[in-house]
Amino acid sequence: QLQLVESGGDLVQPGGSLTLSCAASGFTFNYYGIGWFRQAPGKEREGVSCISSIGGSTNYADSVKGRFTISRDNAKNTVYLQMNSLKPEDTAVYYCAAGSSLQRTCVINETPYAYWGQGTQVTVSS
Repeated sequence: QLQLVESGGDLVQPGGSLTLSCAASGFTFNYYGIGWFRQAPGKEREGVSCISSIGGSTNYADSVKGRFTISRDNAKNTVYLQMNSLKPEDTAVYYCAAGSSLQRTCVINETPYAYWGQGTQVTVSS
């Protein structure tokens, strides 16, 4: 059974850092591109970052460029999202998702992603 489990969400002060993890099981992880998405209260879900399955090509939303870094460890079936210089507007539920067509490039719209995790809450507040 294919499963994605996010972890690492927490309450953090503005300017702080967090690292989210997305642990995968039940499928051949290194064949799939992985994306991170987030949904703030009252807003639509938006793409944050992604990483392809081959070559580790990455993509970021303009709002997080220079602050967030995505990486993957295929030996651990895990993708990470390192988030620095966090702002209150980063507050959201963060989801990871997997897509099999994202081999050499990836995109941060939802269309190619067939499998989703349950999400982890990130709250940035003083």
